[in-house]
Amino acid sequence: MATSQSSNSAIIFAIGAVISAALLSFGLTESVQNFRSFDRVVEVKGLAEREVAADTAIWPLKVVRAGDSQSTIYEQLDKDVQAIRAFLLVNGFDENELSVSSPNVLDKLAERWATEDVGFRYTGDQTLTVYTNKVEQVRELRQQLSELGKKGVSLSGNAYETQVEYHFNGLNDIKPSMIEESARNAREVALRFAEHSDSQLGKIRTADQGQFSIYDRDSNTPHIKIVRVVSTVAYQLVD
Repeated sequence: MATSQSSNSAIIFAIGAVISAALLSFGLTESVQNFRSFDRVVEVKGLAEREVAADTAIWPLKVVRAGDSQSTIYEQLDKDVQAIRAFLLVNGFDENELSVSSPNVLDKLAERWATEDVGFRYTGDQTLTVYTNKVEQVRELRQQLSELGKKGVSLSGNAYETQVEYHFNGLNDIKPSMIEESARNAREVALRFAEHSDSQLGKIRTADQGQFSIYDRDSNTPHIKIVRVVSTVAYQLVD
């Protein structure tokens, strides 16, 4: 009787071991399949670009003078700056859009390596800067600077120092729609990839919207800007 019970116990134990092994094998197979499915990822990029007009202009107008009398240099600089101020005000700019730097006057003979043959002893300069959102007025008025020359104003011919800076400050207004557009473009790329690989697009694994960049459309139109953002999105691929 005891032998029969031991035999039955052995059979039950063996059946249980087989079932456990089968369940363990099934579980491992499923885990591997799930792991492999989870590990199938496609990373894509989505681009969004907008062409926008600059909304701010910074326009420096620099006057220069040279002579042998320091006081005369200061007087000439002040006269030039006042002429520029009047020119700007009569052409639609406001006083609060204008700022004037302190005059800078150099005595050449005071320089360490100066000699008596320095030409004019003193040189001076001063800058009036326009900071405004009237971008088109700046562009139009720059074409009329010869009017100041006709009045005896000595404007600097240095193109770099008098170059107008154009800026776009409305990024926050277009950020949400551009992020949405770049994400949508990324998904379209991922969908095409999934279609060609006989897969389906799963959940997003990771997403990075990237940095916004703003740059001139080209060197001839610095008042027109290109705003760009690239989103990077990783999707899971499933069968």
